Amino acid sequence: MNSLAKALNGRMHYGWIVAGIVFAMLLCSAGVRATPGVLIIPIEKALGWERTTVSSAVALNLVLFGLMGPFAGSAMLRFGIRRTVLTGLTLLVIGTASSTQITAPWQLLLTWGLIVGIGSGMCANVLAVTVANRWFTERRGLVSGLLSASTATGQLVFLPLLASVATQYGWRAVAWTVSCAVMLLIPLVAWLMVERPRDLGLRAYGAQQDDAPQAAATGNPAAFAISMLWQAAHVRDFWLLFATFFVCGLSTNGLIGTHFISFCYDGGMPELQAASILATMGLFNLVGTAFSGWLTDRFDCRKLLFWYYGLRGLSLMYLPFSDLSLVGIAVFSVFYGLDWVATVPPTMRLATNTFGRRNGPIVFGWIYVGHQCGSALAAGGGGLLRAEFGVYTGAFLISGIACIFASAGVLAIRRQRPHAEVPA
Repeated sequence: MNSLAKALNGRMHYGWIVAGIVFAMLLCSAGVRATPGVLIIPIEKALGWERTTVSSAVALNLVLFGLMGPFAGSAMLRFGIRRTVLTGLTLLVIGTASSTQITAPWQLLLTWGLIVGIGSGMCANVLAVTVANRWFTERRGLVSGLLSASTATGQLVFLPLLASVATQYGWRAVAWTVSCAVMLLIPLVAWLMVERPRDLGLRAYGAQQDDAPQAAATGNPAAFAISMLWQAAHVRDFWLLFATFFVCGLSTNGLIGTHFISFCYDGGMPELQAASILATMGLFNLVGTAFSGWLTDRFDCRKLLFWYYGLRGLSLMYLPFSDLSLVGIAVFSVFYGLDWVATVPPTMRLATNTFGRRNGPIVFGWIYVGHQCGSALAAGGGGLLRAEFGVYTGAFLISGIACIFASAGVLAIRRQRPHAEVPA
């Protein structure tokens, strides 16, 4: 690691290498989380299970993915980023590989729901904000945007491939594919991941002075994460961020990420074509979220979130009436895709501004719990509404209206100076 840093001296700050590694990890983690959207129909056909059965596993996955965030952030302070992430990647390999042997619904809940949910939660957006805060003083919003965009880029890379694999070789081949992809990341992370700039004798990118040394955290990481929740719970803006991010999850991963392919299939569109459209949204989101990060460095985050949530709500209310025409679905793909994860960089910045660079990632992890609770509600509720009424129209309209309320709610967030840090 030191030899690589020396070789890059004067050419590239090592923070960009760390950001690239994290981008790859988040990309693969997103591909794993997006996989159940591809598997819903193949498993339904192969095993004869109801769509609500698969949706319930997705819902459990999404809740655990979010719930692990603050504990993963605390574990990164206590044990380090590398150990925490390697543990998460190992769980992803175990969960996806063992899912190829399932024969009963409870085994789907155990593998894709429990194990993959915990593993992906340890390699999630809390990691992104931790790395951005530690390694970057300048361009922090841009880096946060790029790392957040990796969740959609994961769909761009994986979904068409996985849909093709599922069509030609069956759903078990899909699970083996994502398991092997994650397995390749483990030696890369073990070799190249560095905890902090000062470990290489560097400053954070753009920093004018060295960061003050911090004593290693020695307390119970779970207790520290809960203590941060207790502190944050007494801050009004925490609940505003939590509630609006709940709506973010309700309107993205849980609804579109889980049910979009099934929605298109119900309308007569082949699964591979629907997966390709979803991947195209990921391409537009890569651009939109990176641009959102650039805007976050320059403008009021509250006003950015107002426009993001409002425009997303309008696009979701439009989708069920697009009739899946070429023009209609293209308009939605571009409009929604640019907005998909654009809310993450300004939400990260607001959490950091309010709770500080050290504690901000852990508080953001608790805010992200709200995101994943919304995702789980949309994943499970969308499946129930589809089973009850035969269409997804109600799910899209409810989510769109919730986004309109969220766009108003973010304007009530106050600008605050960082709170005092709580020692680990």
